[in-house]
Amino acid sequence: MMPLTHTNAFSKLDEIENTALVQLVYVSSLTLTSRLNTTIFDEVEGHARDYNEQYGITGTLCYGNGHFLQCIEGEKAKVAVLSQRIFADSRHKNVQVLLLKVIKQRSFSDWRMRLLFLERWLWSPATKKQATQLSPYLPFAPHDWSAERTEQFLQIIKTFETAPHIKAAGITYNALGNMVRHIAAPHQAFLVVQGFLSVLLVVGLVLLYL
Repeated sequence: MMPLTHTNAFSKLDEIENTALVQLVYVSSLTLTSRLNTTIFDEVEGHARDYNEQYGITGTLCYGNGHFLQCIEGEKAKVAVLSQRIFADSRHKNVQVLLLKVIKQRSFSDWRMRLLFLERWLWSPATKKQATQLSPYLPFAPHDWSAERTEQFLQIIKTFETAPHIKAAGITYNALGNMVRHIAAPHQAFLVVQGFLSVLLVVGLVLLYL
């Protein structure tokens, strides 16, 4: 199945009974403004936990390389309302639906929407060992995934004992990363570090040829 547009996804949802249990998986990209927002991940995760617990929605929210992949599971009527709200959110763009189907049971029944931070450079050694199966899916670029590839990815992450999450995994930055972690979000720290190293390289070359 090719990725669905908003309109096609909602049309397909309309064909499903309101009480049916469904799984919807979409992908999107953070806007530039959102990437500069150091609290966006806490905001998204906190709101999702509260909303989903209230309405019986389960699933997982993955972030990496500027992209989101979210799996939403619940009654069709409630998933339809939530997906409309999500797709209208201006904090992300390029929304595509990779999977939309009726299911017999939830894949993430014990998760109230956990945020999986798929930035390998931020993982602890223990997390890297556990998540070696994710190597074929990194760098994270889910917009081109087929339905089969999406389902394989979900099968892998639902078996994790601990999620590859920057806080839950106890991940530490390198020395320079630690200096900037209080003023930059995790996904921005890498850019800051790389920028600083680039400046040092330029300065070194200048001094070399003076």
